[in-house]
Amino acid sequence: MSVDVHSLAINYIEASESAQLTAHFRQDLLPVTAQVALLIEQLHLAYNGKPAKGYAGFSEQKTPQFPDALQSWQSQQTGFVSLAETATALLVVELTKHQIPETGYVMLCHYRYLANEYLLIAMLGSKEHFSLTADLQLASSKHLDIARMQLAARIDLSELQSSPEQGKYISFIRGRAGRKVADFFLDFLGAEEGVDAKVSSKIVLASVEEYLSASDYDPMEKNEVRKQVYQYCEERAKQGQDVQLQELSATVDSSDDHAFVRYCQERELPVAEQFPVDVKELKTLVKFSGAGAGLSLSFEQKLLGERVQYDAERDVLIIKGTPPNLRDQLQKFIRGYSSFEQKGSE
Repeated sequence: MSVDVHSLAINYIEASESAQLTAHFRQDLLPVTAQVALLIEQLHLAYNGKPAKGYAGFSEQKTPQFPDALQSWQSQQTGFVSLAETATALLVVELTKHQIPETGYVMLCHYRYLANEYLLIAMLGSKEHFSLTADLQLASSKHLDIARMQLAARIDLSELQSSPEQGKYISFIRGRAGRKVADFFLDFLGAEEGVDAKVSSKIVLASVEEYLSASDYDPMEKNEVRKQVYQYCEERAKQGQDVQLQELSATVDSSDDHAFVRYCQERELPVAEQFPVDVKELKTLVKFSGAGAGLSLSFEQKLLGERVQYDAERDVLIIKGTPPNLRDQLQKFIRGYSSFEQKGSE
């Protein structure tokens, strides 16, 4: 993995006893050292690993302060420190307006990964860590809590320049508070949601299944195709990149790289040339799962018809060969129950 770091600015937002938020600004950029590069790499990986992202583009219907500040920086009228100050101040305004009492370090990272340039905006909390010195004295320090990053957005600067009309060059974490956080971050950025990754994923899922139904693949071949499609989409999501229809087509049918593309075009299936995916929505390509009424089940799709049999008329699922840990639990329970019954009958 190669993350080429250009700039990193860090500011801090704190709350008073009356919950009033105040921004503290660092007056210069952090020098780009090996440590900074490692930090940005970890942020990049952590952000890519966050599920259920939203996708958006700048909106003329919303306040243009951030897009204007971004444009001023890109045209070199202002510096990166100025962009970071503007973003942090706007963040304080929106946090206050939406009554979200978040405090922490506001980080603006400009970096290149592969062929694209990105601007990552993240608000990170800190976490207390404890250690022992050589003479067994307790010491503590604060660490950036990257794993719990919730307030973050990333702008694909390359896509913003090349194809802004697609309206998906901004991605953001929806966050633990659901739509409230999504709305708040969109207002902060002056953006509105565009492409829905969940919808794109469902379209792909339905299109692949339709193609497989019309093909002459045997069941094992179909399962293998589903697995490969899932792995391809999962890898693209991990890299923070869109799925490419032409690459997906080559994954679906290795004997004819364009077959799936033609199939979608002929039947006018609404699959875009490139699109983001929500991997969770594609899980059914490789797994069946469900939960309800105290029961939770999950198994690989390839097991249906082999170790797992389903009787649709009786709605009965038969599993041959239970997992060892489940079998041990069941056997212990049955032995204990039998012992209890024998004692009760004496």
